[in-house]
Amino acid sequence: MSGIKEPSASAVRASGEVRAVIGRLRRRIRAASGAADMSLTQDSVLARLLDNDGLTTSDLAVMEEMRHQSMAATVAALADRGLVERRRDPGDGRRLLIALTAEGRGRAAEGRQARGEWLAAELDRKCTEEERQTVIEAMAVLGRLIRD
Repeated sequence: MSGIKEPSASAVRASGEVRAVIGRLRRRIRAASGAADMSLTQDSVLARLLDNDGLTTSDLAVMEEMRHQSMAATVAALADRGLVERRRDPGDGRRLLIALTAEGRGRAAEGRQARGEWLAAELDRKCTEEERQTVIEAMAVLGRLIRD
């Protein structure tokens, strides 16, 4: 016997519901950003660099929970499109930092704004004030699941 307690039926149901809704919501939000010509990972990397300009490929791989080699291919594709550039780290010339180009910064900012506007408009159009407050409370609960 492993000593691991089986999750309750409600936990199993909640898990399925959360995963299904988040998956569909993520696709809808992504579609609102107009990023159909980029992979989900490429779009995510642009968003991460908007908040953290000057990350290494290894940093990005850890953040995206993927192999370094896969992230290197993602970064190369973004560089080929002129959305990111590689710069030498001023503190350690051996390291290459990945940074957004002006075009990449604009694309990432526009995508973020479009996603936020779409979601806010849908919440306003389809939900009551009480339901929006419930969403806020539910996000706090889900946020506890991802904090260590």
